[in-house]
Amino acid sequence: MSYLELLKLAAPEAIVVVTALAVLTIALTTRRALVLGPIVAVLGVAVAIVAVVMLPSHANLFGGMLVISPLNSLFKIICLALAIATVPLVSSEKALPNPGEYIAVLLLGSVGLMLLVGSEELLMIFIGLELLGLSLYVLAAFDKADVHSAEAGLKYFLFGSTASAFTLFGISLIYGLSGTTALAAIGQKLTTLPLQPLLAVGIVMTLIGFAFKIAAAIPSAAFIASGSKVASFVVLGKIVLIGFGPVHGSADWHAMIAGWSPVLAALAASSILLGNFVALAQTNVRRLLAYSAVAHGGYTLLGVVAGGREGFSATLFYTTTYAVTLIGAFAVVGAVRRETGGDDLQNFAGLAARSPLLAACMAIFFLSLAGLPPLAGFFGKFYLFSVAFHAGGNHGLLWLVAIALFGSFVSLYYYLIVLKVIFVDKNPESATAGNGPDFFSRITVTLLATVVLVLGIMPQTLAAKIIASLP
Repeated sequence: MSYLELLKLAAPEAIVVVTALAVLTIALTTRRALVLGPIVAVLGVAVAIVAVVMLPSHANLFGGMLVISPLNSLFKIICLALAIATVPLVSSEKALPNPGEYIAVLLLGSVGLMLLVGSEELLMIFIGLELLGLSLYVLAAFDKADVHSAEAGLKYFLFGSTASAFTLFGISLIYGLSGTTALAAIGQKLTTLPLQPLLAVGIVMTLIGFAFKIAAAIPSAAFIASGSKVASFVVLGKIVLIGFGPVHGSADWHAMIAGWSPVLAALAASSILLGNFVALAQTNVRRLLAYSAVAHGGYTLLGVVAGGREGFSATLFYTTTYAVTLIGAFAVVGAVRRETGGDDLQNFAGLAARSPLLAACMAIFFLSLAGLPPLAGFFGKFYLFSVAFHAGGNHGLLWLVAIALFGSFVSLYYYLIVLKVIFVDKNPESATAGNGPDFFSRITVTLLATVVLVLGIMPQTLAAKIIASLP
């Protein structure tokens, strides 16, 4: 294969990289970076989406390092669409230092997401994880004047580096036992190997690294927090269902068998309980969303544990709708922070009186996260819970579904507490300080709320595409 043919197949990633460099150049050469940067970023990402659509339906390069399939192309488009939705929110941050550099790093993080989605080879997946991780560290610590931003970046760097070390060590053990890093070849090799202790350690350590990624929620980068979940769950599903498929095991309460399934089931249960109970104690809405993200990661794992085509499609549907909802919720939180100077519960008091549109959109986002009809979160949870309930024989995952239902009831309480403050509590005098959301932020939040509502009323518009893209 010539380099020109390779460039054609990797055109979407190349376009996003060039766009990031163009935005960075604009930031260094003009004072209008806050206006020109977002425009160039949106146009470049839109061109990348067109490039994804024009890719062939199937291609496999270098033993799975770059795989083009309907599933990979669909989720590359979803990741890029999330990037487009985030750029107007970044441009509305008037006090954001160096907005051009911020957008450029965000775009480079998008490249990491695309590499994650488009690969079925462990080393390339690890490279995508690290590119995503480096972007996360920079975005978390971007505001050098804010000591909390620097602290967040340092903490995330330390935890992320540890998780990467676990992942890389697990990959090395799997490579040592199977002799390959391609997922399909690993799956074939494991069919002839017993579940050796070293293999079990390698699988567990690899899953630990991904568990950190799927639970990541960085408030200063809503797109990366949501986009990382989308890409990580796509990759996690490929790894466990294709690469580790022969050592699935069983998480059924009446027939527990060693494998990756009980590990993920235990991780899902602990994430749901820990995430919801810690979120319950929060008085800061941004931290509440961050901790509830851990619980939503646990919900999404139900489909992976259930396994099969239906389970994987339920996981992908839920993580996509959750990503859209999370960006919208963080956008409203950012608007309130700019207006009032904070994002604690008291800062949301009287939001319905100050901005009925933002209050209505926040209600849609939070009720969807709680899983109430007719919103996308309701169908997503119903899809996940029903697939897990019918998985295996004799409803073996009923215990996990029960924990997920209990967690949903707990989450409903703290989501309604925030909505009560928004719609019932009186407007504080300090609410008039600062600047409200600009026109593009309002349009973006409204569009995201509309998507959440449409996917709840007509979920088949996305669910059918996901099922059709699966092999």
